[in-house]
Amino acid sequence: MAHPLEPRLAAYIAGRMPEARGVVVSSLERISGGASRETYRFVLSWSEDGAVRERRMILRRDPPASLIDTERRVEFEAYRAFRGSPVPVPEMLWLEEGHEHLDHPFFVAEEIAGFQASPQMLFATATPQVLARVAEGKWTILGEIAKADPEAVGLTKWMESPALDACWTRELDHWEGLIDKDQAEPLPITRAAIRWLRANPPPPAQKLSVVHGDFRTGNFLYDPAGEIHGVLDWEMSHLGDPLEDLGWSLQPVWAFGTGCAGGLASQDEAIAIWERASGLEADPAALHWWILFNCVKAQGIWVGSAAAFNRGGNTAPIMIYPAWWLINAQDRAMLRVMGKLA
Repeated sequence: MAHPLEPRLAAYIAGRMPEARGVVVSSLERISGGASRETYRFVLSWSEDGAVRERRMILRRDPPASLIDTERRVEFEAYRAFRGSPVPVPEMLWLEEGHEHLDHPFFVAEEIAGFQASPQMLFATATPQVLARVAEGKWTILGEIAKADPEAVGLTKWMESPALDACWTRELDHWEGLIDKDQAEPLPITRAAIRWLRANPPPPAQKLSVVHGDFRTGNFLYDPAGEIHGVLDWEMSHLGDPLEDLGWSLQPVWAFGTGCAGGLASQDEAIAIWERASGLEADPAALHWWILFNCVKAQGIWVGSAAAFNRGGNTAPIMIYPAWWLINAQDRAMLRVMGKLA
Protein backbone atom coordinates (compact mmCIF):
# COMPACT_ATOMS: atom_id res chain seq x y z
CA MET A 1 0.00 0.00 0.00
CA ALA A 2 1.42 3.37 -1.03
CA HIS A 3 2.30 5.86 1.69
CA PRO A 4 -0.07 8.89 1.63
CA LEU A 5 2.91 11.26 1.38
CA GLU A 6 4.11 9.72 -1.89
CA PRO A 7 1.82 11.56 -4.35
CA ARG A 8 2.22 14.85 -2.48
CA LEU A 9 6.00 14.57 -2.46
CA ALA A 10 6.01 13.58 -6.14
CA ALA A 11 3.93 16.64 -7.01
CA TYR A 12 6.33 18.88 -5.09
CA ILE A 13 9.42 17.42 -6.77
CA ALA A 14 7.80 17.61 -10.21
CA GLY A 15 7.46 21.35 -9.65
CA ARG A 16 11.19 21.56 -8.90
CA MET A 17 12.21 19.48 -11.94
CA PRO A 18 10.47 21.09 -14.94
CA GLU A 19 12.54 19.02 -17.37
CA ALA A 20 11.31 15.75 -15.83
CA ARG A 21 8.28 13.76 -16.97
CA GLY A 22 6.33 11.10 -15.11
CA VAL A 23 7.77 11.88 -11.69
CA VAL A 24 6.94 9.07 -9.26
CA VAL A 25 7.83 8.63 -5.59
CA SER A 26 7.76 5.02 -4.40
CA SER A 27 8.95 2.81 -1.51
CA LEU A 28 8.68 5.68 0.97
CA GLU A 29 9.40 4.38 4.47
CA ARG A 30 10.15 5.96 7.83
CA ILE A 31 13.65 5.40 9.17
CA SER A 32 13.62 4.56 12.87
CA GLY A 33 15.17 7.00 15.30
CA GLY A 34 15.42 10.71 14.73
CA ALA A 35 13.41 12.55 17.35
CA SER A 36 14.20 16.03 16.04
CA ARG A 37 13.19 15.28 12.43
CA GLU A 38 11.03 12.67 10.75
CA THR A 39 13.36 10.91 8.32
CA TYR A 40 12.13 8.88 5.35
CA ARG A 41 13.89 7.14 2.49
CA PHE A 42 12.27 6.82 -0.92
CA VAL A 43 12.93 6.11 -4.59
CA LEU A 44 12.40 8.87 -7.16
CA SER A 45 11.71 7.78 -10.75
CA TRP A 46 11.27 10.03 -13.78
CA SER A 47 11.89 10.32 -17.51
CA GLU A 48 14.23 12.88 -19.01
CA ASP A 49 15.70 13.22 -22.51
CA GLY A 50 14.07 9.94 -23.48
CA ALA A 51 15.69 7.97 -20.64
CA VAL A 52 14.13 6.53 -17.50
CA ARG A 53 16.02 7.56 -14.40
CA GLU A 54 15.94 6.59 -10.75
CA ARG A 55 17.55 7.96 -7.62
CA ARG A 56 17.40 7.04 -3.94
CA MET A 57 16.58 10.03 -1.73
CA ILE A 58 15.93 11.14 1.84
CA LEU A 59 13.10 13.31 3.15
CA ARG A 60 13.68 15.13 6.46
CA ARG A 61 10.45 16.67 7.78
CA ASP A 62 9.74 18.55 10.99
CA PRO A 63 7.61 16.53 13.43
CA PRO A 64 4.60 17.94 15.34
CA ALA A 65 6.89 18.45 18.37
CA SER A 66 10.60 17.83 18.52
CA LEU A 67 13.15 16.47 20.98
CA ILE A 68 15.09 19.64 20.24
CA ASP A 69 13.93 22.87 18.63
CA THR A 70 16.14 23.48 15.61
CA GLU A 71 16.05 25.45 12.38
CA ARG A 72 15.92 23.34 9.23
CA ARG A 73 17.56 26.14 7.16
CA VAL A 74 20.65 25.93 9.38
CA GLU A 75 20.86 22.15 8.98
CA PHE A 76 20.41 22.40 5.21
CA GLU A 77 23.09 25.07 4.83
CA ALA A 78 25.54 23.20 7.08
CA TYR A 79 25.32 20.15 4.83
CA ARG A 80 25.78 22.34 1.74
CA ALA A 81 28.79 24.11 3.27
CA PHE A 82 30.78 20.89 3.52
CA ARG A 83 29.77 19.32 0.21
CA GLY A 84 32.94 18.47 -1.75
CA SER A 85 35.20 18.89 1.29
CA PRO A 86 37.11 16.27 3.33
CA VAL A 87 33.92 16.06 5.43
CA PRO A 88 31.67 13.59 3.57
CA VAL A 89 28.02 14.69 3.41
CA PRO A 90 25.03 13.90 1.19
CA GLU A 91 23.97 16.34 -1.51
CA MET A 92 21.17 18.70 -0.49
CA LEU A 93 18.51 19.17 -3.18
CA TRP A 94 15.49 21.20 -2.04
CA LEU A 95 14.49 23.06 1.12
CA GLU A 96 10.89 24.03 1.87
CA GLU A 97 10.31 26.24 4.90
CA GLY A 98 6.54 26.52 4.54
CA HIS A 99 3.77 24.13 5.54
CA GLU A 100 1.69 23.99 2.38
CA HIS A 101 3.31 21.05 0.61
CA LEU A 102 3.80 18.38 3.32
CA ASP A 103 2.16 20.05 6.36
CA HIS A 104 5.53 20.82 7.96
CA PRO A 105 8.86 22.29 6.76
CA PHE A 106 11.19 19.75 5.14
CA PHE A 107 14.13 19.18 2.87
CA VAL A 108 15.06 16.53 0.32
CA ALA A 109 18.59 15.12 -0.07
CA GLU A 110 20.34 12.28 -1.78
CA GLU A 111 20.59 9.01 0.13
CA ILE A 112 24.09 7.67 0.70
CA ALA A 113 22.98 4.06 0.42
CA GLY A 114 24.66 0.79 1.30
CA PHE A 115 26.28 1.73 4.61
CA GLN A 116 25.51 1.42 8.31
CA ALA A 117 25.15 3.95 11.13
CA SER A 118 24.32 1.65 14.06
CA PRO A 119 26.88 1.73 16.89
CA GLN A 120 25.60 -1.59 18.20
CA MET A 121 26.20 -3.33 14.89
CA LEU A 122 29.66 -1.79 14.66
CA PHE A 123 30.68 -2.95 18.15
CA ALA A 124 29.21 -6.42 17.61
CA THR A 125 30.89 -7.15 14.28
CA ALA A 126 34.02 -5.03 13.85
CA THR A 127 37.54 -6.22 14.58
CA PRO A 128 39.89 -4.06 16.67
CA GLN A 129 41.60 -3.01 13.43
CA VAL A 130 38.29 -1.83 11.95
CA LEU A 131 37.38 0.03 15.15
CA ALA A 132 40.77 1.77 15.03
CA ARG A 133 40.12 2.81 11.42
CA VAL A 134 36.70 4.17 12.32
CA ALA A 135 38.26 6.11 15.20
CA GLU A 136 40.92 7.58 12.92
CA GLY A 137 38.26 8.64 10.41
CA LYS A 138 35.84 9.92 13.00
CA TRP A 139 38.16 12.30 14.83
CA THR A 140 39.99 13.28 11.63
CA ILE A 141 36.66 14.41 10.15
CA LEU A 142 35.80 16.23 13.38
CA GLY A 143 39.16 17.97 13.15
CA GLU A 144 38.39 19.01 9.58
CA ILE A 145 35.10 20.53 10.73
CA ALA A 146 36.93 22.45 13.47
CA LYS A 147 39.58 23.63 11.02
CA ALA A 148 37.11 25.04 8.49
CA ASP A 149 36.67 28.82 8.21
CA PRO A 150 32.98 29.57 8.88
CA GLU A 151 33.01 32.62 6.61
CA ALA A 152 34.81 30.84 3.78
CA VAL A 153 32.26 28.00 3.78
CA GLY A 154 29.38 30.48 3.79
CA LEU A 155 27.88 29.81 7.21
CA THR A 156 28.28 33.23 8.84
CA LYS A 157 25.23 34.23 6.75
CA TRP A 158 23.06 31.65 8.51
CA MET A 159 24.61 31.28 11.96
CA GLU A 160 25.31 33.79 14.71
CA SER A 161 29.02 34.53 15.27
CA PRO A 162 29.61 34.90 19.02
CA ALA A 163 32.72 36.54 20.46
CA LEU A 164 35.43 34.05 21.31
CA ASP A 165 34.99 34.71 25.04
CA ALA A 166 31.19 34.38 24.80
CA CYS A 167 30.91 30.92 23.20
CA TRP A 168 30.62 29.13 26.52
CA THR A 169 28.10 31.51 28.10
CA ARG A 170 25.81 31.41 25.07
CA GLU A 171 25.67 27.61 25.09
CA LEU A 172 25.37 27.20 28.86
CA ASP A 173 22.66 29.87 29.08
CA HIS A 174 20.73 28.16 26.28
CA TRP A 175 20.77 24.67 27.73
CA GLU A 176 20.20 25.77 31.32
CA GLY A 177 17.19 27.73 30.09
CA LEU A 178 15.76 24.64 28.39
CA ILE A 179 16.25 22.58 31.55
CA ASP A 180 14.51 25.31 33.57
CA LYS A 181 11.56 25.16 31.18
CA ASP A 182 11.28 21.41 30.71
CA GLN A 183 12.34 19.57 33.87
CA ALA A 184 9.56 17.52 35.46
CA GLU A 185 11.44 16.78 38.68
CA PRO A 186 14.47 18.14 40.56
CA LEU A 187 17.86 17.50 38.95
CA PRO A 188 20.35 18.12 41.77
CA ILE A 189 23.37 16.60 40.02
CA THR A 190 22.74 18.62 36.87
CA ARG A 191 22.33 21.79 38.92
CA ALA A 192 25.60 21.09 40.74
CA ALA A 193 27.35 20.66 37.41
CA ILE A 194 25.92 23.95 36.14
CA ARG A 195 27.12 25.76 39.29
CA TRP A 196 30.62 24.33 38.78
CA LEU A 197 30.65 25.32 35.11
CA ARG A 198 29.71 28.91 35.92
CA ALA A 199 32.27 29.13 38.73
CA ASN A 200 35.09 27.73 36.56
CA PRO A 201 34.68 29.20 33.06
CA PRO A 202 36.91 27.99 30.23
CA PRO A 203 39.33 30.26 28.36
CA PRO A 204 38.12 32.02 25.21
CA ALA A 205 37.84 29.80 22.15
CA GLN A 206 41.11 29.56 20.22
CA LYS A 207 39.11 30.18 17.01
CA LEU A 208 35.52 30.42 15.91
CA SER A 209 34.60 27.07 14.37
CA VAL A 210 31.67 25.31 12.84
CA VAL A 211 30.26 23.08 15.57
CA HIS A 212 28.36 20.04 14.30
CA GLY A 213 26.58 19.78 17.64
CA ASP A 214 25.90 16.02 17.66
CA PHE A 215 29.07 14.40 16.33
CA ARG A 216 29.07 10.94 17.87
CA THR A 217 29.25 7.29 16.94
CA GLY A 218 25.83 6.63 15.40
CA ASN A 219 25.65 9.84 13.37
CA PHE A 220 27.94 8.80 10.54
CA LEU A 221 27.76 6.09 7.88
CA TYR A 222 30.52 3.49 7.77
CA ASP A 223 31.37 0.41 5.69
CA PRO A 224 32.61 -3.02 6.90
CA ALA A 225 36.24 -1.94 6.43
CA GLY A 226 35.77 1.05 8.74
CA GLU A 227 35.73 3.88 6.21
CA ILE A 228 33.29 6.71 6.90
CA HIS A 229 31.10 7.77 3.95
CA GLY A 230 28.73 10.37 5.36
CA VAL A 231 28.31 12.62 8.40
CA LEU A 232 24.63 13.03 9.30
CA ASP A 233 22.33 14.96 11.69
CA TRP A 234 23.58 18.53 11.49
CA GLU A 235 20.40 19.98 13.03
CA MET A 236 22.21 21.37 16.10
CA SER A 237 25.07 22.92 14.13
CA HIS A 238 26.21 26.43 15.02
CA LEU A 239 29.36 28.54 15.34
CA GLY A 240 31.33 28.30 18.54
CA ASP A 241 34.30 26.84 20.38
CA PRO A 242 35.79 23.83 18.53
CA LEU A 243 36.31 22.09 21.88
CA GLU A 244 32.53 21.89 22.23
CA ASP A 245 32.32 19.29 19.46
CA LEU A 246 35.33 17.38 20.77
CA GLY A 247 33.81 17.38 24.26
CA TRP A 248 30.50 16.03 22.94
CA SER A 249 32.29 13.17 21.21
CA LEU A 250 34.06 12.31 24.49
CA GLN A 251 31.21 12.58 26.99
CA PRO A 252 30.79 9.24 28.81
CA VAL A 253 27.28 8.33 27.63
CA TRP A 254 28.64 8.00 24.08
CA ALA A 255 31.04 5.28 25.22
CA PHE A 256 28.01 2.94 25.05
CA GLY A 257 29.29 1.04 28.06
CA THR A 258 32.61 0.14 26.42
CA GLY A 259 34.86 2.37 28.50
CA CYS A 260 36.30 3.83 25.28
CA ALA A 261 35.73 7.26 23.76
CA GLY A 262 32.82 6.82 21.38
CA GLY A 263 33.20 3.08 21.89
CA LEU A 264 36.25 3.23 19.63
CA ALA A 265 39.50 4.38 21.23
CA SER A 266 41.04 5.79 24.38
CA GLN A 267 40.35 9.43 25.08
CA ASP A 268 44.03 10.30 24.61
CA GLU A 269 44.05 8.60 21.19
CA ALA A 270 40.91 10.45 20.10
CA ILE A 271 42.33 13.80 21.21
CA ALA A 272 45.62 13.16 19.40
CA ILE A 273 43.81 12.35 16.13
CA TRP A 274 41.69 15.49 16.45
CA GLU A 275 44.70 17.71 17.19
CA ARG A 276 46.61 16.38 14.16
CA ALA A 277 43.66 16.97 11.84
CA SER A 278 42.53 20.34 13.18
CA GLY A 279 45.88 21.94 13.90
CA LEU A 280 44.35 23.06 17.21
CA GLU A 281 45.22 22.29 20.82
CA ALA A 282 42.90 20.53 23.25
CA ASP A 283 43.89 22.20 26.51
CA PRO A 284 43.07 19.59 29.21
CA ALA A 285 41.32 22.00 31.60
CA ALA A 286 39.28 23.62 28.83
CA LEU A 287 38.34 20.25 27.37
CA HIS A 288 37.26 19.02 30.82
CA TRP A 289 34.91 22.01 31.03
CA TRP A 290 33.41 21.22 27.64
CA ILE A 291 32.97 17.52 28.41
CA LEU A 292 31.04 18.39 31.57
CA PHE A 293 29.04 21.03 29.69
CA ASN A 294 28.08 18.41 27.13
CA CYS A 295 26.76 16.19 29.92
CA VAL A 296 24.49 19.09 30.90
CA LYS A 297 23.52 19.67 27.27
CA ALA A 298 22.63 16.02 26.83
CA GLN A 299 20.54 16.10 29.99
CA GLY A 300 18.71 19.07 28.50
CA ILE A 301 17.91 16.98 25.44
CA TRP A 302 16.62 14.02 27.45
CA VAL A 303 14.53 16.26 29.72
CA GLY A 304 13.16 18.12 26.70
CA SER A 305 12.25 14.87 25.04
CA ALA A 306 10.21 13.82 28.07
CA ALA A 307 8.55 17.22 28.21
CA ALA A 308 7.45 17.03 24.57
CA PHE A 309 5.95 13.60 25.26
CA ASN A 310 4.27 14.62 28.52
CA ARG A 311 2.72 17.72 26.97
CA GLY A 312 1.18 15.58 24.25
CA GLY A 313 2.84 17.39 21.37
CA ASN A 314 4.58 14.23 20.21
CA THR A 315 3.70 10.87 21.78
CA ALA A 316 5.96 8.74 19.60
CA PRO A 317 7.90 6.20 21.71
CA ILE A 318 11.22 7.69 20.54
CA MET A 319 10.37 10.79 22.58
CA ILE A 320 10.05 9.07 25.97
CA TYR A 321 12.69 6.37 25.47
CA PRO A 322 15.75 8.67 25.86
CA ALA A 323 14.36 10.07 29.11
CA TRP A 324 13.61 6.61 30.50
CA TRP A 325 16.98 5.24 29.44
CA LEU A 326 19.40 8.13 29.78
CA ILE A 327 18.52 10.68 32.48
CA ASN A 328 19.99 8.50 35.25
CA ALA A 329 22.90 7.44 33.02
CA GLN A 330 23.62 11.11 32.32
CA ASP A 331 23.65 11.90 36.04
CA ARG A 332 26.24 9.16 36.54
CA ALA A 333 28.28 10.52 33.63
CA MET A 334 28.30 13.98 35.23
CA LEU A 335 29.44 12.54 38.54
CA ARG A 336 32.21 10.62 36.77
CA VAL A 337 33.45 13.73 34.93
CA MET A 338 33.37 15.71 38.20
CA GLY A 339 35.43 13.01 39.92
CA LYS A 340 32.61 12.00 42.25
CA LEU A 341 32.08 8.48 40.87
CA ALA A 342 34.68 5.85 40.15
